[in-house]
Amino acid sequence: MKFQAKSKAEYQQFYNNSLEDSDRYWSERAESYEWFKKWDKVQSGNFDDLNVKWFEGGKLNITINALDRHVKTTPHKTAILWEPNDPNAPAKKFTYKEVLENVCQTANALKQKGIQKGDKVCLYMAMTPELLFSVLACARMGAVHSVVFGGFSAEALKNRIEDCKAKLLITNDHTIRGSKKIELRQIAQEAIKDCPFVTSLLVSHDTKPQNLSERERWLQELTQEQPKTFEPTEMSAEDPLFILYTSGSTGKPKGLVHTTAGYMLWAAETFKNVFQVNDKSIYWCSADIGWITGHSYIAYGPMLNGTTQVMFEGVPTHPTPARFWEVCDKYSVTHFYTAPTAIRALEACGDEHIEKCKLSSLEVLGTVGEPINEEAWQWYNTKIGKNRCPIVDTWWQTETGGIMISTLAGVTDCKPTYATKPLPGVEPILVDQNGNVLSTAEARGNLCINRPWPGMARTIYGDHERYRQTYFSTYPAKYFTGDGAL
Repeated sequence: MKFQAKSKAEYQQFYNNSLEDSDRYWSERAESYEWFKKWDKVQSGNFDDLNVKWFEGGKLNITINALDRHVKTTPHKTAILWEPNDPNAPAKKFTYKEVLENVCQTANALKQKGIQKGDKVCLYMAMTPELLFSVLACARMGAVHSVVFGGFSAEALKNRIEDCKAKLLITNDHTIRGSKKIELRQIAQEAIKDCPFVTSLLVSHDTKPQNLSERERWLQELTQEQPKTFEPTEMSAEDPLFILYTSGSTGKPKGLVHTTAGYMLWAAETFKNVFQVNDKSIYWCSADIGWITGHSYIAYGPMLNGTTQVMFEGVPTHPTPARFWEVCDKYSVTHFYTAPTAIRALEACGDEHIEKCKLSSLEVLGTVGEPINEEAWQWYNTKIGKNRCPIVDTWWQTETGGIMISTLAGVTDCKPTYATKPLPGVEPILVDQNGNVLSTAEARGNLCINRPWPGMARTIYGDHERYRQTYFSTYPAKYFTGDGAL
């Protein structure tokens, strides 16, 4: 695959080039994607003016690169292997052509409900194929999607809908997570009863539909009557793609705004290099699309690379703690990406749940979301990876849009519990409390990023000053991650 580092020397060359001639480095990579119009300027703005732009003047639609270009060459390649919460329920499989058709039908449905370019659409859904189709349908028509994790309360959902002024909400009639039933539709109805600007509630169902209110419509019935083509909307490089809320430690949730072109490049290139996927890979990220991990490494990164992936509705321990490993065997998963919390929980359940599974297809393991402790890392390495799978321990944030520091699987050196090296385009520095850069080999300090990168969030929706205060006021002209590092 083009621009995939295959050796330590090549990684180092990529990295050096990305810092020494950033414009050329990113221009070369951007050339490998499809554009309506090429950019006038690769990058402008800095951490002083906080008016950072990438590929300004460029026109594109991210779904052309995630779907149409693969449909041209490999229409019948499997895109999604959907595994339901109940292992005895029917699984589903979608080719890239079928995903594109479903996305187009969903986009046509949204258009019929009055959604236009720039409108906000909120998604409060189970991990079903309809969630993925809805995310990509918004991107195709130029609506801004805001996914809210399906475990949040009506109040939390309402706060996010009100903050971004969403015109339409999509939900499920309910979801079952493990053995627990969650009444998503009821929660959604509660959230929007005092939100007059939400004009429609679309409800995805897998049971016999009940009566609908005036604002409601069944999603499947609406989409099934739509054409299977939808002309992708021409988007400017810096047009918003999505708003994703992160609660942070204090104050109201922050709606991080990610834009189209820079985010596309970052999600695609980081996925390609960190995971070292190839045309035959079967990739599985166990995250929910409600989080940034599910955005970048389910909805976008794998699709932009034409990868086959598993999409999972369930939880790690239902109906038994063998579920993750059974799914890996069922689909011959090669690349598996999950959170240390899940790894520790499954380790605590005992090894007998692993011993009945082969796990022979696994080639690469990954962790995300928090630091992993040594004991969990070693268990993951020996029991799941059988001491033969590199582990990519990825450091990044909702704000960064994608992975920032990580081993490249099988390419750069892996060290237990360490994220290791920055990815091309990332210039991390450690500073002390006074902002002085620490340069000794064993320095401990506050982790900052010294220059803009394509995937960075551009602002907090509706509050650019809060964006400045939160990330750029502690250490002027540096992005402060809020993390300490060694």
